[in-house]
Amino acid sequence: MQDFSIKKRIYYHDTDCGGVVYYANYLKHLEEARTEFCIDRNIALRELQDDGIYFVVAKVEIDYKSPAKYGDIVNISAKVEYAKRSSLYFYQEIRKEDNLLIKANTLWVCVDKSFKPRTIPEDVKSLFTA
Repeated sequence: MQDFSIKKRIYYHDTDCGGVVYYANYLKHLEEARTEFCIDRNIALRELQDDGIYFVVAKVEIDYKSPAKYGDIVNISAKVEYAKRSSLYFYQEIRKEDNLLIKANTLWVCVDKSFKPRTIPEDVKSLFTA
């Protein structure tokens, strides 16, 4: 995967009593990478909310391949695989060096203030897919 990525250290609070990342904590790491992806592309999620454009996570699929451990430095990538009328499909990986630890697919749905699906404006969609 060659798109966007961030590096992150695994802290003690990320782990369970065995010193490996607690499975649910990977969701936070994936979310941080998607947020940084948006910042990198000048996608101002707060400003979009002011215009009634929200993105919510509707589905996450994670394949756990190998554990990350306390003190590890991991690389978390994010890219939009494809976009539809009102949704974005992210593909993400978490790697330690060349070792694949996690691969994930996340579905974001664009909704209005009432949480009803709405069309993603083309100018916004182009920022995600550029």
